[in-house]
Amino acid sequence: MKIEVKHLEELKEAAQTIIDAFPQERIFLFYGHMGAGKTTLINELCLLLGVTDHTSSPTFSIVNEYEAAKGQIYHFDFYRLKDEMEALDMGYEEYFYSGHYCFVEWPEKISNLLPLHYVKISISAIENQHRIIEAEKI
Repeated sequence: MKIEVKHLEELKEAAQTIIDAFPQERIFLFYGHMGAGKTTLINELCLLLGVTDHTSSPTFSIVNEYEAAKGQIYHFDFYRLKDEMEALDMGYEEYFYSGHYCFVEWPEKISNLLPLHYVKISISAIENQHRIIEAEKI
């Protein structure tokens, strides 16, 4: 699936399209360069799922947990990991196999630990607010 977003106001609709396309999936991996909009899209997905708390990138804490109308949501940012052992030490598998939504930024940092099934979201920045979002079930 390919979604073109030309303005930030279109992200809510893009988030709805993603959730509707993958209603049974709970693990979403986000790929894209720094500044591509991974966190911004995750924020929209969290709002859509009923998170009322402020959401932000868990760059320093590695994982943020949010309460939502549809259950717990875990938002990971593995950018600062030095190696996969750090993810193992934090117990990433308890989160990934909890049945709750997991939104993962920089999953390439833990490529050997990824589950067999997930939704891969690739975001390409075209210019300013213009993005191409591609989503596929793996």
